[in-house]
Parts: sequence; structure tokens; C-alpha cells
Amino acid sequence: MRMGLAANYLHHSHDEAALFRWLRACGQGIRELGISLHAVGRTYDAIASTDLLAGYAGLVRYPYGREGGLMKLVAEVVGLPESGRVLDGAIYLINPVNPSSIFPEAVALKRQCVIHQKPFISTVASACDWVELERIRAGFAPDPNADGFHALEAQTLALIAHDAMKPQMLTYAAEHFDLLSRFAHRVATGTTGQRLNELAWSRGWPAERNWVHRYQSGPMGGDAQIADLVLERRCQRVLFFEDSHVARQHEADIQLLERAVTTVTDDAVCITSPVVAKRWAEAAIRRAASRPC
Repeated sequence: MRMGLAANYLHHSHDEAALFRWLRACGQGIRELGISLHAVGRTYDAIASTDLLAGYAGLVRYPYGREGGLMKLVAEVVGLPESGRVLDGAIYLINPVNPSSIFPEAVALKRQCVIHQKPFISTVASACDWVELERIRAGFAPDPNADGFHALEAQTLALIAHDAMKPQMLTYAAEHFDLLSRFAHRVATGTTGQRLNELAWSRGWPAERNWVHRYQSGPMGGDAQIADLVLERRCQRVLFFEDSHVARQHEADIQLLERAVTTVTDDAVCITSPVVAKRWAEAAIRRAASRPC
């Protein structure tokens, strides 16, 4: 597995920075899985200055961002198969107040991950959660240190889907209804929430109870309402099925939610495509069977 890796300066500027917290938590899993980390210049240099991946051949250096390193990651997420340069996704630990997080190459990195149904991982929590799900899928025993990500009965899940993705969200919820019902609370925006409640009632959920709490639609501010839950650390996981092919009038609200997630980087997991969400669900079900939380 080959993953692009970049981190804004804040996240590798000191010993307890986000990049190093992730590597301390998941270094063993990275080695177990043999993940190849294709790291942009300063991110690579920061890792190499520590012993966190000492001697690990899977750490590959790319040019600095100013020399096109992040642009190369974008191209390889799309895929350059004739040269063997294809990434399976990207980890980009974002500082939401750093202007470089909205440079074209940064925005394109996420967009191409979404379009090609590959993981785009922007928080420490998402990165730790992703390593654990890949460990479970590979047949490794659950890591007790990842139990917090699977204590669903104490968590809130946000379910958001753009118009073209609503059918996929409904299909996903139907296929994984029992797993999603384990969450203490579920929230959604507008029409998505109404359709999810109708789905739940059709499956025997008590008619007097909503399966999800509905906020406003996205264009009316629902993304901002959910962003507040995230910032208050009252929403731990966001499933956001995006349609990157359509211009959105409420693009600023969408970015606000994304920035909220990266603001609480240790506490919020965000998944941005149905394929990645399915991989998480399958791993979560398998993990719960062997290690109930």
C-alpha cells in the first residue's frame, strides 16, 4: 500500500506535534502493514530527524512543496501507471489556519482522492482509525489502544451526502444499519436526514423516534450546525459523501465543516467516500466480533 504524506508546519514543529503523535501511536501498524509513505520534503525531513521510523525502507522522500512535491502526490493519486506511480490515497495533516491548506494543489489532493474513491485523511484521529481498519482487514489482532475509536455506543455520527450521493448514502445505511445503530446519536442534514429516518422506520425502528436528528439542509446552514458539534467534541465521526463534479453554492459551509474537523484533529474522524466508508464498516464489524468495546 502506497500513501502520500504531508503535514503543515504546525504538525511537525515540535516533539508533541500531530505527525509525531500519529507515528508513535501507529508506527508498529505501519510496519506490520508495510505501508509505503511518500512524504513531501519537510514532512520527510521531520520524520527523518526522529527515530520513529528509523531504518524503515517504506519512507520515501518527495520534493518540497515549493518544488512541486504536493502536486506530484495529486498526480499519483490520479495514477501514472505507465511509470508505476500510483498512490492508494493521501494523508495530509492540515492546519486549518495555514493558507497553504487552501492552495490549489491542496484542494486538488482531496478532490482527486474523493473522485477516485481513495482515502483522504486529514486528522490524527482519521489516520489512527485508518491504520487500525487496515490492520483488521489484513488479519491482525485488534490494537487495544484503538478501542476508543470503536466505542460507538458513546459517540455521535454525522451522515452527510450531496444530492447525487444521497442514493449511495441510503444504500450504505441499509447495508450497515445495525452497525450505524450502535452509535449513541446520529445527526444529518436536511433531506438526507429525512430519507434516513424513513429508511429506519421501514426497518422496524420505533415510529415515534427519529433514527437521526435532522439539522438544516446544507445550503441553509446544516454543515455549520454539525461543525459546531464537532468543535464542541460532541461528534466523533463524520461520513461525508461528496460530489466533487458539481459546483456548490454553499461551498464555504462545506469548507467550514472540513476546517472544524481538522481543528480538533485528535478527536474527529472524517470519511469522504462510500468505498472508504464501506471498508471502515466491514472492519468495524469484524473487530467488534473479536474485541467488543
